[in-house]
Amino acid sequence: MFGSILTFGAMIGAITSGPIADFIGRKGAMRTATGFCVGGWLAIYFAEGALLLDVGRLATGYGMGVFSYVVPVFIAEIAPKNLRGALTTINQLMICTGVSVAFIIGTVLTWRTLALTGLIPCAVLLFGLFFIPESPRWLAKIGREKEFEAALQDLRGKDTNISKEADEIRDYIETLERLPKAKMLDLFQRRYLSSVIIGVGLMVFQQFGGINGICFYVSNIFETAGFSAAVGTIIYAILQVVITGLNTTVIDKAGRKPLLLVSSTGLVLGCILSGVSFYLKDHNLALDAVPILAVTGILIYISAFSAGMGAVPWVIMSEIFPINIKGVAGSLATLVNWFGAWAVSYTFNFLMSWSSYGTFILYAAINAGAILFVVTLVPETKGKTLEQIQAAINA
Repeated sequence: MFGSILTFGAMIGAITSGPIADFIGRKGAMRTATGFCVGGWLAIYFAEGALLLDVGRLATGYGMGVFSYVVPVFIAEIAPKNLRGALTTINQLMICTGVSVAFIIGTVLTWRTLALTGLIPCAVLLFGLFFIPESPRWLAKIGREKEFEAALQDLRGKDTNISKEADEIRDYIETLERLPKAKMLDLFQRRYLSSVIIGVGLMVFQQFGGINGICFYVSNIFETAGFSAAVGTIIYAILQVVITGLNTTVIDKAGRKPLLLVSSTGLVLGCILSGVSFYLKDHNLALDAVPILAVTGILIYISAFSAGMGAVPWVIMSEIFPINIKGVAGSLATLVNWFGAWAVSYTFNFLMSWSSYGTFILYAAINAGAILFVVTLVPETKGKTLEQIQAAINA
């Protein structure tokens, strides 16, 4: 309950994030989310019983749900097209780094102190938001012309000529103004269907491939396989950061699609190795090989996930939706993502007690499905403007 209520809060955050970001702006949405996170950490710190703990976890989850949508969208809207993939991936790198730092300091701090450390990034963000411009695309969309040009100039450098880019954004937004305001049901119209299938489909495969079960219970998996949980967790945390960091450097060169394919293939391999190790353990075969196989499998899995499936679906989500449905469609994709995170983290222990190797083979099958999905449906989006990408998909 305490473990999975966070993802439940994040689902609510995901549903409301689009409307909030459209109504009070990308920066306003980030401030709102920070407020919930601060409240949540304080509730956990002062908790005397289970109720406040759960409330705190629900509130921090809500903040995370809002951030998980607003941040990639904000980055995609402010980034120049040749850096958009790298900058959106840096978001994922920072998430990984945060998780890894928490994993590592959590081995030395008590949980109450650990909850207080959550206030540090909140403070940094609230302070930092005073120094960065609002999304120019959002300012243009609500008709704040002067601020739009100032923000774009600010982002591109004061000597850069922004008139061409400003005109592209204006034209695009004028076209949109003629389109009706999107509601959730509108996403299923033919002209939006392909971008919705791609955006939501990638989220389904990202989560149902098992990442949150494996990531929430990584120390248990290492223990079950007979490997040191502390050593395993720290290797896992460091590896995740290093590979996501490498990913940042290649995403705009290699492209989104090759990374997704390499990543899904590695996920299948990692699941199969872990599955084989648990099969051997259950049947008392080659017991010396069990810990090595399990650890190799899990480390290949997290490396493969960090190399593509972790970040790329968020990059593509921030690129493929036309701006008039971006709020609703982005909320739907983020909601599906958090629902998957909840479902997988909630069912993982039950699945493992049903059949430990069966669990990993199930995840392997889902990741194999992801390979097919990417090959047949996902377009390459590197080096194109957001306007070009959407025109190509919805043609």
